[in-house]
Order: sequence, then structure tokens, then C-alpha cells
Amino acid sequence: MAKVVLSGYYGFDNTGDEAILFSIIQALRDKEPGLEITVLSNNPARTECLYRVKAVNRWRPGEVAAAVKDCHLFISGGGSLLQDVTGLKSLGYYLGVITLARGLGKPVFFYAQGIGPVTSRAGRAMMRMVVNRVQVITVRDEQSKEDLLAMGVNKPPITVTADPVLGVKVSGEERQRGREILWELGMDADRPVLAVSVRDWKGPVEAFQRELARCCDIYAGKGWQVLFLPLHFPGDVAACKKIAALMEKPASILKGNYTVMDFTGIISACTMLVGMRLHSIIIAAAAGVPPVGISYDPKIDRFLQRLNLTPACCVTDRHFDLLPHLERISSNLPGERERLDKIVRSLRNDALHTAELVVDFIKVRR
Repeated sequence: MAKVVLSGYYGFDNTGDEAILFSIIQALRDKEPGLEITVLSNNPARTECLYRVKAVNRWRPGEVAAAVKDCHLFISGGGSLLQDVTGLKSLGYYLGVITLARGLGKPVFFYAQGIGPVTSRAGRAMMRMVVNRVQVITVRDEQSKEDLLAMGVNKPPITVTADPVLGVKVSGEERQRGREILWELGMDADRPVLAVSVRDWKGPVEAFQRELARCCDIYAGKGWQVLFLPLHFPGDVAACKKIAALMEKPASILKGNYTVMDFTGIISACTMLVGMRLHSIIIAAAAGVPPVGISYDPKIDRFLQRLNLTPACCVTDRHFDLLPHLERISSNLPGERERLDKIVRSLRNDALHTAELVVDFIKVRR
């Protein structure tokens, strides 16, 4: 039986990264049902329970080394792992476990990574030194490929696929569960719902918060229900509460640490989404719910570009065109869903192709 180890920002209750993990596991099991998967997690017990995999504590070097030594392939999972915006410590961790795997003679596969920003001289040197030693690189967008090339990563060849979450299958059971959660919140799942995903951000964002609250009030006045989704629990709750408090009309805030499957169902039960969190936008697209993106990082712009969209605004803008973006989509929801479906079908094939590359690589190596 083939064994793989998955490394990423897993076990931190960040729905975006948990969605990446869930979708990678789902895709790999569809392609190779007998594959044994071990995850490096901040919360191994919860990871094992949620995804029916083995998990070890990512902070215990002995456990990590033992898992890697026993595997056939080390997978550096999707997401924006390789960046130094949050400091060199995070970048050092992920490059460190990759170096460990190579030191133990294990091949390394980059699974639809979103690269950067890596701006420091030290960070770019570390990337060049470590990433040129891996066996397979797949990235989720063309700009990530260009970033690697600009850092001097010239081997192996870089393949552009798509974010793993675009390959997720939204089941009828999950859609029904999403509707039930709306009812439990006192909302009417048969009326239009505007989902809003925001996060805290340092800097002058008060103007953005007031404008978003104003737009939410306008839609509430049209009979829409407004639902705030803290995708990183409890970290996003304060940002959700701040904007809801600026509204004149009532809004709901999702409370509790819901699973990826629950969030997928909840978003699929909504009518339109305003998203600052990247994976709120990606989950919405995968579920057929038209998104309006708010930029705070290049990764937002990169994904929206793949949907032939542009950000409605940036959180630090002085002037906003958020309402026209919302009105353009809400005035033609059937047409926008049809347009989105055509694009996402192609991206879904790209996302699932990454899992095929993993399985093919393992078979050749064995």
C-alpha cells in the first residue's frame, strides 16, 4: 500500500486550509482508494476524526521524522504556505520539513501551491536553495509559476493546475445540511441570502467597513438576509461583529466552529457571496454561488482573474465601487451562474488533474 505524508496549515481551525486538506484527501482517494494518508497537524486527534486519516503533531520533530521516513511521497499541500509576509519563521517551517523529507531520501510533490509573496532576500535565497531539489511542482495559478521562476527555481518543470478546493464535490446531503443550518439561525432558506466573509486587517479599513455595512443594509432593504461567515474561528468573529454593528438593519453571524463540509453546505445555500477570505470565494465558485471579491492580498486578485473577474475593491482603498459589483451580479443571477459554471468546470478538471499526477508519480516510482 502506497503511503503519503501531507504538510500544510492544518489543524488550526482555518476553514480555507481545512478545505484544501479535505479536497486533497477526497481527490486522492477517488484516484487511489487504498492510499494511506498521514497529515502533519496542529490538532492530530481532530484531523483524524474529521477526515479518517492518520495524523501526527506537526510540532514534534520525532513524530514528523518517523512519518516521513515511512512514506513513499511527501506532499507539500496547497494554500499560501511559501510566503514571508507573516515572517521568515513560517516559511522556514515549511521549507524545513521539505528539507527533512529530501534528507531522508523521499520525493517531494508540491500540490497546487500558491506561491508568495516572498520579498526578503533571505526568503528568496531559501526558496531557490530548497525548491530546486523537489521532484514535482504544481501551482494553482500562472503568477505563482512566474514568481518561482523569478526566484531562480528552474527545476523541475512547473505545471499550472488549480486550487484543490475547486475539485470538491458538493453533495446533496451537504446542500440540505446548509439549508438546515440557515433555518436553525432563524433564517428562511427560501429567501435570498447575502453571505459575507471578512477578516481582521491592520491598517485604515474603517471606510471599507462602513461601505460594506451600507451595501449590506441596501440588500437587507430589498428583502435579502445577510449572513456573516467567520471562516477562521474565532479569529474572524470580531471583524464580522464590527461590520454587523455598523448596519442599521439586522444581520446574522454564524456562531460555532463548523466543519468544512458544513461551510460548503452553508455557502451553497446562499444566493451571492462577498468574500475577503480567499477560500470563501473559491468554495462559493465551486458551489455555483456568484462571488464578489474583496482584495487584501495578491492571491485574491489571482483567483478572481481565473474567474474573469476583478476585485470590487481593496480594503485600504479610499473610494469604493462595491455596490455596482453587487448590483451587476444580483441583477442577472441566472446568467452569472451559467457563466461561472462554464469556467469552474474547466478549473475543476485542472484541480483533479493534480491528484492524477500524484498517483501516476507514485506508480512510476514504485
